[in-house]
Parts: sequence; C-alpha cells; structure tokens
Amino acid sequence: SFGVIEQLRASRPDAKFLELVHRLDRETSGLLMLAKKRSALTNLHEQMRDGHTDKRYLTLAVGDWKNPRQHVKLALRKYSTPDGERRVSVSPDGLASHTVFTLLKKYPNFALLEAELKTGRTHQIRVHLASSGFPIAGDDKYGDFALNKALQKADATRGALKRMFLHAHQITFTHPETGKIMTLN
Repeated sequence: SFGVIEQLRASRPDAKFLELVHRLDRETSGLLMLAKKRSALTNLHEQMRDGHTDKRYLTLAVGDWKNPRQHVKLALRKYSTPDGERRVSVSPDGLASHTVFTLLKKYPNFALLEAELKTGRTHQIRVHLASSGFPIAGDDKYGDFALNKALQKADATRGALKRMFLHAHQITFTHPETGKIMTLN
C-alpha cells in the first residue's frame, strides 16, 4: 500500500531528505537513484533533462530480431483509458522519443536487448518495441497477451515468467558533489 519512496523513508527515519531522482514503472525492476540532498536532486534532474545521463535497460523482446543495433524514433502521446489507467500510443502529435536497441543474444522466438534511452518518456521502451512488432515478454499492457499467459504457465523445468522482462541495469551520471563520472550496474 506504500510507494517505494515511502518505504525507503520509513526504513531510514534519520535521513533528513530523501527523494527519488527518477521513477520506474511498477512492473520494471532494477536501479533507482535517490538523492539525500536537495542540491543533489536538482543537479541530477538537470543532468537528466539536458541528456547528460545514460540509462540502459535489459529486455526480452518477442520475435525474430534481426539488427545488431537499431534506432527507434516514434513520437509518443499519453492518454487515459476510461477506467483511468495511463497508457501511451504512437502518434504524430506526440512528444519526440528515441530509443537505441542493441542485440545482446538471440533465442528461438526471443531476443535479449539492451535499450538505451535517448529521451525518457512514459512507457517508451515498451511502446517502441510493441509498435515495432517486438513486444516485451510479460508486458501486460502492450504485450502479446496469449504468449504471456503461456509463459506464466510454463512447467517447472523451464521456469515460468511471472512478470515483465524489463530491467533498469545501468545508469551513468556525474556525481553532483565530486564531479566524477559514475556508472552503476
């Protein structure tokens, strides 16, 4: 019933200031960056806004991915469904967005990709892949729903996929106080 920042604050009551620098979709695992000072938060937000950070994700795309490296530039528009759920679609009147996908490994009917965000739009990786015909395995909003159901019921020897296969695995930024370039994995 609590968000991640509320849980972190509750676990560190001595921290005078604790704020999320960026967000992840609820279904996405991986790195989250927190600031312990307001000056660090504003500095890191500025770096992100100006494109001076490098965020990388790992994802398992469904389909026969061909290109070793592929740029996807599709404008994205946010909207709400009748029940209030946030969704994103490709639309000419949307905001410019750019993701670079690098093929890491091919499997039968799947591809392990690294996604490099050039812009940071809501559901960007998910919608760019789904709109390109390669939905993320386990994505319950933009994915292949029949395949997701089959993956959830996989037998014990193969293992079942119980969640979306999208993981924030690396971020590079300049430390707000030291000026040192840092890469976290």
